[in-house]
Amino acid sequence: QVQLVESGGGLVQAGGSLRLSCAASGIIFSINAMGWYRQAPGKQRELVAAITSGGSTNYADSVKGRFTISRDNAKNTVYLQMNSLKPEDTAVYYCAAEIELNDYWGQGTQVTVSS
Repeated sequence: QVQLVESGGGLVQAGGSLRLSCAASGIIFSINAMGWYRQAPGKQRELVAAITSGGSTNYADSVKGRFTISRDNAKNTVYLQMNSLKPEDTAVYYCAAEIELNDYWGQGTQVTVSS
């Protein structure tokens, strides 16, 4: 059974940094796209950043220049480096991955940015 396990969330002051990690485990032959979504209270879940198996990336306009997504294919792991954090970045962050044509989600990790 494939699982995605996130880590790295927490509480940080505005202007600070956090690094999220998400590791996929189970019987996995190939992972296509991986990405990070977030959902703030009362808002819809939105895409933050995504990366293909070849390394192509795309970002939400609100995080461009501040967040960087990367992946380690050998470890089936995706990362999200978040710099210059703002209070509006506060949300539950979810990892997602397309693994052999199926979509999987992590359990979510809370990121709170205080002003």
